[in-house]
Amino acid sequence: MLRASVLRALGRPAAARVPLLGGPGARRYGSGAPTVGEDAAHARAYFTTPVFYVNAAPHIGHLYSALLADALCRLRGLRAPGAAAPRLSTGTDEHGLKIQQAAAAAGLAPRALCDRVSAQFRRLFRDAGVAATDFIRTTEARHRAAVQHFWGVLAARGLLYKGLYEGWYCASDECFLPDAKVTRQPGPAGESCPVSLESGHPVSWTKEENYIFRLSQFREPLRRWLRSNPRAIVPEPFHHAVLQWLEEELPDLSVSRRSSHLPWGIPVPGDDSQTVYVWVDALVNYLTVIGYPNAEFRSWWPAASHIIGKDILKFHAIYWPALLLGAGLSPPHRIYVHSHWTVCGQKMSKSLGNVVDPMACLDRYTVDGFRYFLLRQGVPSWDCDYYDEKVVKLLDSELADALGGLLSRCTARRINPAGTYPAFCPSCFPREPGAQGPAVRAQAEDYALVSAVAALPKQVADCYENFQIYKALEAVSSCVRQTNGFVQRHAPWKLSWESPADAPWLGTVLHVALECLRVCGTLLQPVTPNLADKLLSRLGVSAAERGLEELSFLPRFYGHQCPFEGRRLGPETGLLFPRLDQSRARMVKAQGT
Repeated sequence: MLRASVLRALGRPAAARVPLLGGPGARRYGSGAPTVGEDAAHARAYFTTPVFYVNAAPHIGHLYSALLADALCRLRGLRAPGAAAPRLSTGTDEHGLKIQQAAAAAGLAPRALCDRVSAQFRRLFRDAGVAATDFIRTTEARHRAAVQHFWGVLAARGLLYKGLYEGWYCASDECFLPDAKVTRQPGPAGESCPVSLESGHPVSWTKEENYIFRLSQFREPLRRWLRSNPRAIVPEPFHHAVLQWLEEELPDLSVSRRSSHLPWGIPVPGDDSQTVYVWVDALVNYLTVIGYPNAEFRSWWPAASHIIGKDILKFHAIYWPALLLGAGLSPPHRIYVHSHWTVCGQKMSKSLGNVVDPMACLDRYTVDGFRYFLLRQGVPSWDCDYYDEKVVKLLDSELADALGGLLSRCTARRINPAGTYPAFCPSCFPREPGAQGPAVRAQAEDYALVSAVAALPKQVADCYENFQIYKALEAVSSCVRQTNGFVQRHAPWKLSWESPADAPWLGTVLHVALECLRVCGTLLQPVTPNLADKLLSRLGVSAAERGLEELSFLPRFYGHQCPFEGRRLGPETGLLFPRLDQSRARMVKAQGT
């Protein structure tokens, strides 16, 4: 708690200390609210990124959040093509003291700065293939109306009162801090300056009258919500962390600022002397996008899944659910939490000059290549490290050599001169391992491959459900490696279509390999949509045959008809993914032939 702070509630005797919504001084608690049932939650799907702060240009951490949300949304669309199309919202958070200060430092009006940086986010997400259905800016008129209505609901329910706050405030972090979270460091002139212990940003002592939200009333409802919904926050360590925070005291929460100090924001309805605090303003965007306060929003809420960074967990898992409960609404269906990216082992920082430009990465590694890298290497439970050599090594190994090389081998005129999906021969590859017969060619490792690829769609779905997209891609990559091993083991380039003994097995090897490619390509669509389209088109798979609901693997092995058998392959489109390290390109090409 803030030992030096004093709160005097006006009009009531309360003496609780109140941290402003948003900082280390604000204890972390979620909102306990009635939750949507599983059937209702899955009838529609609504995915969101945070609205990103426009005080600086976007970096790869912002893009990572958006790509996680995009992949989840795309997978949902592929799994339920007949249901209502899932929604994906992103956008920019454009109010607050930090924006005022950044605009002043740039010699711009706040609106001009917001217009410029918001356009950078919009362009980045568009160029990265983020299929957002809405890009919201918190300066829009529709959002101002939604925030003011939401505020009015809280006021009408008696959940807001005025109080006096006194304590440390960090403008850079947009939060109040307790004494325990403040330290001193030498300033430019050698003087002792107070700074945030966590961020190192300067803090100043402030005293002001604000509106206060009765957050303390929601501690038990929040705990009930989380305990009855063990998957409300994933990965599990973050769910556990929020429950641990709820073991602590849950003080009421300051939700406005003096407008004389913070004019750049949404005015409190009926009180122009106060501005709605930036985090309350920002969180309501999730309702604005789906039409709040009009009745239409109820068809999409609470079927929302928020994808957020761990640094804003308390806002989304404590304050936001409590505010929703206070307004008579349910908490979101799920909160997916991810960790951060470092660069060569160091935190990204403008002062260190190591902030990675995501637009440059899209140009250098291609859109699908960089999407694959971030989602393949990013592990939500812990921070991940970026450096250029890692990107090149991963993409060349898994996309260019393994996946692209496999496709090139199996469609090359030398071993597939007819340019078709060859026939599968059950006599060469009987369903029962160990079966005997003069035509049997399949080995034990081949059955392991079939089992692995047959299990892959469910394995990938489970990984997405557990917010482990990196594990889904690891599983796909493993199957591609196994398929390459299968092709290498049986060396179809050494077999002849003219030989009655070779031809059935040659066709079977190619058929199995193409089936593995088809399944892997289908499952890669949420992460690398353009590359997957190129792969599936080369295999002759139509748009109607790319969903996940009916995805089956190697039906001829199980005694069923295969709609692709005998079908002509699609047109040649060149390398699936050209190598980034051209120094080994000739060697790989030579091996492929």
